[in-house]
Amino acid sequence: MGWVKVMAASDTQRADEVIALNQAPEANVRILQISGLVKWFDTGRGYGFIIPDNGMQDVLLHLSCLKRDGFEAPLEGARVTCEVVERQKGYQCLRVLSVDLSTAIHPVERKSRAHNTVTPSSGWVRAKVKWFNRARGFGFVSEGEGKPDIFVHMETLRKTAISELQPETWVYVRFGEGPKGNMAAEVRLSLEGGPPHTN
Repeated sequence: MGWVKVMAASDTQRADEVIALNQAPEANVRILQISGLVKWFDTGRGYGFIIPDNGMQDVLLHLSCLKRDGFEAPLEGARVTCEVVERQKGYQCLRVLSVDLSTAIHPVERKSRAHNTVTPSSGWVRAKVKWFNRARGFGFVSEGEGKPDIFVHMETLRKTAISELQPETWVYVRFGEGPKGNMAAEVRLSLEGGPPHTN
């Protein structure tokens, strides 16, 4: 009985060593520990960037790395401490040590940078995304044939923690009259548990 226990412990130790070898970084790679703030993180794309406190270039942070180390996708402004390695295209997070959300900017707390905001004059309507360009910060949705397009600004999406809209997907929107036509005041991906829509 004692011999079986020794073998089991020995097998477990060998398995741990094999796992450690498989997870070990390549030879001659320098691992740095950094702390910094999340510049942005897009859960849809599965990555984002950290601005290190020490002034080095931004560090790529993958969602898979966060999940593996027991963390969820961080909000912009969250403080992250991690180990990084230099890759061909720049620095990348190798292991996440801690995530502090006390400095994070929650979507509803962010000050709107949109030049124009509107008061909704419509109820909730279902609309299809025509196109959306995250880099430019806006796009358009449509209720359908013969109806005018509804302009959607990135800041409007951030109010409800939506990082991006994909073309040909359906969303729910309340809109009002902006300086150049219909403009979204609020966008949701679903109205489950929320108010009924009007179309």
